[in-house]
Amino acid sequence: MKRVGLYPGSFDPLTNGHVDIIVKAAAICDRLVVAIGTHPAKTPLFAADERATMIREECASAARARGCELDVVTFADLAVEAAGRAGASMIIRGLRDASDFDYEMQMAGMNGIMAPAVQTVFLPASPSMRHITATLVRQIAGMGGDVSPFVPAGVARALAARFARPK
Repeated sequence: MKRVGLYPGSFDPLTNGHVDIIVKAAAICDRLVVAIGTHPAKTPLFAADERATMIREECASAARARGCELDVVTFADLAVEAAGRAGASMIIRGLRDASDFDYEMQMAGMNGIMAPAVQTVFLPASPSMRHITATLVRQIAGMGGDVSPFVPAGVARALAARFARPK
């Protein structure tokens, strides 16, 4: 039986922290589905198809090197419903700190009631990644700062282009 995991998030933009969790998840999954959450009331910095391209470009080879098939999908409903459509038996969640743990435990409990066959698997962020958040990356990039320590090179270029100031 294939081990299929679903890693949901907004990935707006993809950060080195996300890549860290994707690489770790690829080591325990035969197939990893990175699920980009979309919400009509939110205005993301990058469109879902742009985020999907970033994920594929930055993560596919690392997943393949670990014997894991990588898929990228979008979803606009509950993560457990997306997991069901993907045939996933686990939802992957990254943890940076204790506040993440408290929130994620609540969500895992609710998800466990709604979809008992889908387990939540917590993967700790590597110490060098624990401070990275997509929100801070967007803020730094929006103010013209250097985000290259926090995102893959292709994402840094996309952010620079998105926030390029007219001359």
